[in-house]
Amino acid sequence: MQNMPVDALEDIAAYFQVLAEPSRLQLLNLLRQGECNVTELAERTGLSLANVSRHLALMSQHGLVSRQSRGVSAYYKVADSGVYKLCDLVCGNIARDLKRSAGRRALFIGQSKI
Repeated sequence: MQNMPVDALEDIAAYFQVLAEPSRLQLLNLLRQGECNVTELAERTGLSLANVSRHLALMSQHGLVSRQSRGVSAYYKVADSGVYKLCDLVCGNIARDLKRSAGRRALFIGQSKI
């Protein structure tokens, strides 16, 4: 990110803001299995059709998902599978942090019994 113009940094921040919503991460995770329409995604997540549509529209604006109309339904799929590499990296970091803190907690609990 060295020497990036402010406009580019703002675009990057907006991309991360899209990913900062648990419902959108849930939708991306479902789309990892293949394309779905709004109704299928709403049923699988328990979110309303309107809520799913709003999330998908925002993700589409930022290039995370693409939309294809088929008859009366619109099907969504992940537009850039690189987002999963990013999510997997972050999840791996969080898992390692949780494991380390669990080890520290166990050590603390073990010492407090002395």
